[in-house]
Amino acid sequence: MTTAAAVNLEQGQAHGPSVSRVVWASVLGTAIEWYDFLIYATAAALVFNKLFFPAFDPMVGTMAAFSTYAVGFVARPIGGAIIAHFGDRIGRKAMLVTTMIMMGVGTFAIGCLPTYDQIGVWAPVLLILLRFIQGVGIGGEWSGAVTMVIEHAGRRRGMYGSLVQIGFPAGVAASTGIFALMVQLPEASFLSWGWRVPFLASLVLVLVGLFARYRLTETPEFHQVLDRKDVLRQPTLEVIRRSRRELLLAIGITVSEVGLAYLLTVFVITYATTMLGLSRQVILNAVVYASLFEFLTLPLAGWASDRWGRKPLYMIGALASIVLAFPLFWLLDTRSPVIITATLIVTMTLTHALLFGPKAAFLPELFGTRMRYSGASLGANIAAALSGGFTPLIATALLVWAGASWAISRYLIGLSLLTVIAVLAAPETSRLPLKY
Repeated sequence: MTTAAAVNLEQGQAHGPSVSRVVWASVLGTAIEWYDFLIYATAAALVFNKLFFPAFDPMVGTMAAFSTYAVGFVARPIGGAIIAHFGDRIGRKAMLVTTMIMMGVGTFAIGCLPTYDQIGVWAPVLLILLRFIQGVGIGGEWSGAVTMVIEHAGRRRGMYGSLVQIGFPAGVAASTGIFALMVQLPEASFLSWGWRVPFLASLVLVLVGLFARYRLTETPEFHQVLDRKDVLRQPTLEVIRRSRRELLLAIGITVSEVGLAYLLTVFVITYATTMLGLSRQVILNAVVYASLFEFLTLPLAGWASDRWGRKPLYMIGALASIVLAFPLFWLLDTRSPVIITATLIVTMTLTHALLFGPKAAFLPELFGTRMRYSGASLGANIAAALSGGFTPLIATALLVWAGASWAISRYLIGLSLLTVIAVLAAPETSRLPLKY
């Protein structure tokens, strides 16, 4: 490790190449990969029940489509464990390039898939296979991007890390926005080719992201591990053996945030169009506006977590999720486009933004450098598999069972209580140096 890098590490200053280059390359790459992952979610809510599961009742077909959506989240811990293993052994940069290629290939291929009417049962089988590939790719993406950034960021880990989080609302806004344009086509055109455009367009975005990521260099922290010849042989297993408490805390910290993310950006589309009878345009626009607002609230939350700590932000976000669990659906039920849009903006600001903004720093800070990629990846992806991927499916099933939204609100409260418990048990990491 160079003397200059060592001095910067000791002083806790942002270091490496230009930290802004690292941040924006990570933001761009993460936005593209979330776009790839989330256009599937929007398509599952809008068209996959008709194109890949047409033999089912519409609501049952939607549940089947959401089940294939959940496959991506089942794949995330698998992909996260494999990719993070190599990220802690050979470097963060190589794995970030790998995940982008996997996501790009999987997404483009979905856009080329024949439908059920064309090849029968092979259509949903291939859809599930490609969704699994997407899940493996995204499983190693987020943890690699945030690890790369906070290991360059010095003491402003919360602020710089939260900028990477902008990739999620950017992906939501882009994926939902392009579908908002496509649904303006005649229904026959949309079902024939319009839904494919968002998937095929991914190829261009991935090439841009690859160019940005190839220019990055490894972090000084990882170079320090290499210089000491201290690379772990099995970093993922070491997380389970030596950092089990931190892993459980990471899962608990994340479980309500990922559930909220997909409830507010995916399930609400089905709820608004199926239960409330609203046009697809109204709810898609509302999701886009709420996502764009997070461009401001996520960095503010990250900055605040550097100033006042990660735990206070998380506690406010989790408690707000409990308080708003019932009013969220009461306000959606008004069917007013203005009220629905305002509701999603306020709810995402007071809940998801306060949880997601500091997360980029909070989770990696729980683990040492030699297993940081693996620890953050396992914590985030296990939580995502437990609540994120299954939340639209669970919420739809609860809606069918109860015939009303109260059961979904109770489910949301249960997830938030798990996060409250985990935050209370977690250490405050904002003012501590990164663990080795």
